[in-house]
Amino acid sequence: MTNRERLVKTLRFEKVDRLPVIEWAHWWDKTVERWHGEGLPSELRDPLEIREFFGLDRLIQLGYSPMGPDCPQAQGHGMPIVYNEYEYRYVKRYLYPRDAVDQDALRSVAQKHASGDVVIWFTLEGFFWFPRTLLGIENHLTAFYDSPALMHEMNEHLLQFNLRVIDQICEVLAPDFMTFAEDMSYNHGPMLSKEHFEEFMAPYYRRILPVLEDRGIVSIIDTDGDITIAAQWFEDVGARGLLPLERMAGVDVNQLRRDHPRLNMIGAFDKTVMHLGEERIRQEFERLMPVLKQGGYIPACDHQTPPGVSIEDYRLYVRLLKEYCQKAME
Repeated sequence: MTNRERLVKTLRFEKVDRLPVIEWAHWWDKTVERWHGEGLPSELRDPLEIREFFGLDRLIQLGYSPMGPDCPQAQGHGMPIVYNEYEYRYVKRYLYPRDAVDQDALRSVAQKHASGDVVIWFTLEGFFWFPRTLLGIENHLTAFYDSPALMHEMNEHLLQFNLRVIDQICEVLAPDFMTFAEDMSYNHGPMLSKEHFEEFMAPYYRRILPVLEDRGIVSIIDTDGDITIAAQWFEDVGARGLLPLERMAGVDVNQLRRDHPRLNMIGAFDKTVMHLGEERIRQEFERLMPVLKQGGYIPACDHQTPPGVSIEDYRLYVRLLKEYCQKAME
């Protein structure tokens, strides 16, 4: 099987020769910096090159931001770019670029994608993530109450941008899956109520997810933390899957599968055990084995590999990942 066939069939719950051996997340810069001192060639910095170095399946992520290159930036993490609708309408001139998709760059990988050698996936910003980027963390949470019209205006504009991006991508190739960047959960669950989800997010997902479905693109929600409660919300609006399923936030992938038998899942391997040796890594894969055997699930680190993981630790993890991706199909 080709890389693409293997991944697509896995997400369809179909039989494969082995599960995909992927790392969906880019590595922390500090992790790569450490590895450069431990044997990773210093010239290797591109995620595709690093994946190839470790013998992982070839995977390319494309990201499309609604913020143009000249858009004002927040003064610090979580701080606002705009405070109200007047500032938003001023900044809007720097948002939603018409040329966000570099179609020439897509054409440069289209042949490898068509041959099945490379899996292509893309990321769009979601309807919780993007208003928070503009308003800042605190102001965003109060805006659900204080500025509902502004929230809907932002998300309508984001929806139209995302739909345009999908059209422009699909003029060149049909990606294998995509993710919405959301990060709306932490270790105690979602940061908004179901009522607010239904009012401010669900209407936009219900308009964009069928477009992806019609094009055969699997839609996966990327939200950190404990997604257990919100999983049903996203499934109800038509999302096909979730990642990264963080163990330290309490996500139990086996229970999630029992509750959502047709939900695609990527991730779930506890990143905090990757440096603890072969026995502990095997224990973690054994925890995942019941879901590995059921299909619709691709094992991977449940977020970016932390810098406490040496290059030899990671090589061991990849060796065992390959072993269990094969073992699950036997």
